[in-house]
Amino acid sequence: MPIVESSTVVPVDPATAFAVSQTTGPTRLRWDPFIRRQHFLDGAAAPDKGVRTFTKHSSGMTMVSEYVSYAPPSNVGMKMVTGPWFFTSMAGGWRFKATEGGTLATWKYNFSCRPAWLAPLAERIGAWVLQREIDRRIAGFARGCADPQVLADVRPTT
Repeated sequence: MPIVESSTVVPVDPATAFAVSQTTGPTRLRWDPFIRRQHFLDGAAAPDKGVRTFTKHSSGMTMVSEYVSYAPPSNVGMKMVTGPWFFTSMAGGWRFKATEGGTLATWKYNFSCRPAWLAPLAERIGAWVLQREIDRRIAGFARGCADPQVLADVRPTT
């Protein structure tokens, strides 16, 4: 099962980095180049373990995923419930750890492809494509963690 991972250090504390990673709506679209649209399902109003989300990728592909862990401000994990036909499975986790100068954000995904006879080639290609996507996405996340509007949207008002 291929695994792709990308990390960056952002100049905010883990709680703020985690909050940025969980933004929705226009705030999310300011920093996340991966999605075109995303919303919670089943009447959920906020992320939590067991909550499902619908995501439309910038290419038009769609996926329903479910939070399998939700532990602010340190980590969040998800798994695909339904998605593109070529994925047998897909899951990911985002971790946030305090470091000198801010927070180390590490995003890791694993997946498997079908059909089985094509999986060895499809997974090599998929790992290359997904690595590029995740690198672009975490770079967008880093920009979001430096964007005054995104930060204003996630920080409590006093």
